[in-house]
Amino acid sequence: MSPPSGVKVVVIGAGLAGLSAASTLVKAGFQHIQVLEAMGRPGGRVHTTRPFGQDIIELGANWIHGQEGNPLFLLAQEQDLLLKESSSAKTITSTDYFFREGGRQLPMDEVEQVRALFNKLTARAFDSHLKAKHSTQSLGGYLDEKFSQSPLAASEDNPRIFEWCKRTECTDEASSSLYDVSALQLSEYVTLKGEFFNSLGPGGYQALVDTLLISLPLETVLYDSPVERIEWALEVEIHKHPVKVLCKGDQYFLADHVIITVPLGYLKENAQTMFKPALPKPKTDAIKRLGFGTVDKIYLRFKNRFWPDDCAGIQLVWDAGPEDEKVYQQSQLNDGAWRDTWYKKICGFDTVAQHPNVLCGWITGREAQHMESLDEKIVGEVCVRLLRSFTGWSVPEPAQVLMSTWGSEPFFHGSYSYIPAGVDAVKEQHALASPFPRHRKGRHSQAKGELQDLPC
Repeated sequence: MSPPSGVKVVVIGAGLAGLSAASTLVKAGFQHIQVLEAMGRPGGRVHTTRPFGQDIIELGANWIHGQEGNPLFLLAQEQDLLLKESSSAKTITSTDYFFREGGRQLPMDEVEQVRALFNKLTARAFDSHLKAKHSTQSLGGYLDEKFSQSPLAASEDNPRIFEWCKRTECTDEASSSLYDVSALQLSEYVTLKGEFFNSLGPGGYQALVDTLLISLPLETVLYDSPVERIEWALEVEIHKHPVKVLCKGDQYFLADHVIITVPLGYLKENAQTMFKPALPKPKTDAIKRLGFGTVDKIYLRFKNRFWPDDCAGIQLVWDAGPEDEKVYQQSQLNDGAWRDTWYKKICGFDTVAQHPNVLCGWITGREAQHMESLDEKIVGEVCVRLLRSFTGWSVPEPAQVLMSTWGSEPFFHGSYSYIPAGVDAVKEQHALASPFPRHRKGRHSQAKGELQDLPC
């Protein structure tokens, strides 16, 4: 059955979620779809750029996480957007170079032993094989407990390598620390089968955005239209439509249904003033309890490559890194002291596909947000100083520095979500995702192919 004619749907946000929702509705036969985007570009946390020439740099989304059942992978495959490997390309087996503070390179067999243990422990959390005692424990606490029971903990280097592993895991969790992340709730993350890889072709993630845009009628997406308020319980007998969406500049849209796809970080900052009437308590509680953190990238372009051909990345192993339990506890007591050593949260500097002279550093959490307040030149100087002191190599000044600023972007306030320790992921995520309650019966009856009879 076709959807009822005249039904108006407003989608807030032109990221992948918003564009996918709009595209799905158009294919289902809905004719009155309006997508409101606050910025002057589509994509949201997809931000494909070309600052160093014709080849892409991803400031936002970077990888496809799995293939089986992954709509992004299937769309990229269908549209022939995946990277094509050249059979004539020279293949070099590459590996990460690990350096301890002070300039000593660590043997890879030692590093791989610790990494294998770390992966085994986190896999148990993801596969829900933890005991009940871990139900309120942080991921950092669980990992420390298990590592301390391993013979590997007796080595001088291994605890430092394990700290690096935890620091790297922070980039996956988008958290300031693994001591803020739930151990047990990791099992609620759905891992899709298949490779975790950066496999998109020369168009990058933007090509996926463009594919979704092409599927929409012209002028479906309205840019530079930040939503200031959503009035969602209007009397339909008076207002004809139950929802009114007001944008900056007194522009407004009436709708029967609204789909909200803005980041959780934006809701944390604006939900209290964005909705009239106020959101139901289960939703405000979910917004407050769920975590939303910052992950940033620091790109360094050099005139000439100074690292070996087989080097996939330069990883920094600190004597006392921020994910060391004692260091973390001390930082909790000395609020703000971590700003002086913000750079210790940088995991390392990875090589970048298609850019032989570019390295990318990763940093997370509050340290990433502090970095965003610094000038790019200062950040570049700090990064070069780290590379020189850890490797002992002759590292030139970068020709160009580029860094993402997701934490301070007003329409994002971070990168992606995580589950804090003690939070029930299923309960809070369901509360956040569920449709708004309808105060009064709407004009449209339920019908196959129609949206739920709820305004938002």
